[in-house]
Parts: sequence; structure tokens; C-alpha cells
Amino acid sequence: MTGAPSPGARRFRRLELTVRRRVDGLLQGDVDGDALGPGTDPEELTPYRPGGDVRRIDWNVTARTGSAHVWRTRAQHELDTWVLVDRSPSMAFGTALTEKVDVAQEVAAAVGLLTAGPGNRVGVGLADAAGLHWLPPRPGLAAAALLTRLEPAARAGDAAVPLADALRGLGVRARRRGLCVVVSDLVVPDGRVERPFDWEEPLRRLTARHDVIVVEVDDPRERELPDVGEVVLVDPETGAQREISTSDPELRLAYAVAAARHRDQTAAAVRAARAEHVRVGTDEDWATALARFVRQRRRTPARRPRRTR
Repeated sequence: MTGAPSPGARRFRRLELTVRRRVDGLLQGDVDGDALGPGTDPEELTPYRPGGDVRRIDWNVTARTGSAHVWRTRAQHELDTWVLVDRSPSMAFGTALTEKVDVAQEVAAAVGLLTAGPGNRVGVGLADAAGLHWLPPRPGLAAAALLTRLEPAARAGDAAVPLADALRGLGVRARRRGLCVVVSDLVVPDGRVERPFDWEEPLRRLTARHDVIVVEVDDPRERELPDVGEVVLVDPETGAQREISTSDPELRLAYAVAAARHRDQTAAAVRAARAEHVRVGTDEDWATALARFVRQRRRTPARRPRRTR
């Protein structure tokens, strides 16, 4: 006789069911390699050399040029994925269905499920008030299960590792070309709402070698303040407190303008770094947002990483 499944096991089963039914197929199977070699997709034409595979001769080009040419193909290999999850105190916030950190961990676990395949492996980085921790690469299902069983993150304290440093650490860990997924609210400790952000340069370095997806998590109360009278706001990362009157329409307008500016600027920064960008909120079904992104991704192929020497 077996006991009831643990809360973590139940969360994993619910997540697996959601992903399989609604957003399966994001990155399943083999992916194109960046080196030329055995594969299936044509990459470039080269003159035929004795001993080459005659089955790959392009007869149209051969007829036009008067010399035999063959297609070389793009190598294919297993997919290496690294997921960086921001669990800093600013992520322990939510006024709708759940908190940002919970959404972030579910999205990260979904990436593990979606990239599961023969030979594919997923490594995980956790950035929280205690520092930056790396979980070694493992099969996607195992990584997803682990992410649904994490202990709660610290709800207060300094962000021990800024996002910029975490991205640099990710670049060191992700040695082989593959996929990197960054899940964060993109909020910087100094409250900056305009570029340049300190995480832009390491993000650009990451996209020079990898296919990068940035998942930005937010909450509706970070976009606009409700009119609820006098409130005391507390910065979870510094402990600073400030009493404000949310009944002041000018204050609410200024806040909404600054929040919209931050959203525009983060989108521009991610785009400039050549990463893909998807937003999810605590007030919506993240699976719907992810499915919408998947459909768009299928219609518009992702940018291939810039080759570096």
C-alpha cells in the first residue's frame, strides 16, 4: 500500500498535464547544429571532390557551372538547455493569482518538459538572496520535477547576485551552443526604468553563442497603483519603507507612466540583445502566454546566434 503523493509530486503531475495538453512542441527533438557535418538540412554548396557523397550532387548547379557541386549539410545534435531562474526577494510578490517566483518556477519547469528528448539535458541556475546556485544538467523530466519541489525562496534581503552577474555565470556554465532561458522580472535594485541596464551587455554576449529566450514576469500592481488611500510600501530587497497616498491621481499617473516606460525599455533592451522575449503575469494563465509565444515562434524562426571567433 502506498501513501498519498507529496505536494511536489502533485504539482509536477498538474504541470505535466498542462504542458502536454496546451504547449507541447516548443523545442522537441534534435536541433540544428552550428558546425557543418552529418545532418539533413542543406547548408551550403561546395565543389565536388573525389570520394564525396554523389547523392548530394546538385545537378542544376552542376549544369549551370559546368563542374560538379554538392550540398553540405548542417550538423544536428542533442539540445543543451540552461534555465536561469530569478528568485530574488523582488520576485516574492503577487497580488493576483500567485506570486512572481511561483510563475517563474512553473515556466522553468515547463521548459524542462518541452525540451525533453533523447540525449537532451537541462541545467538550472537559481539566483536568490543566498547567492547563485547551479544544479547540474539532467534529463528534462528530472529537471522539471526538481523545479516543482524547490524550497521557498527568501522573501526579504539583498539580491546577493545581480542579474548581470548571474548572466555572466550562465555564459561560463553553458559551454556548448544550445538554448538559454532567463526567467526574471528584470527589476534592478536601484529602480532604474530606462536603459542602459547593467544586464544588457552580458545578455548580448550570451546571444552571440546561444539561442536565448527571456521570460519577463510581472504583476498588475507593478503596472499601476490602485486607489486604496494611505499605504506603506516596503522594498523587499533593502527593507526601505515609504508612506504614500494612492488617492493622489498625479502620483498614480506618474507611477503608471514610469511602469510603462520600464516595460518599453526592457523590451527594447532584450530586442537589441537579439534575444526572444515573452511576458507572463501573475494575473493570467502563464500556459496561455507561453502557448501564444510558441505559435509565434513556429511562424517566425528564431534568430541564429551570431558566430564568434
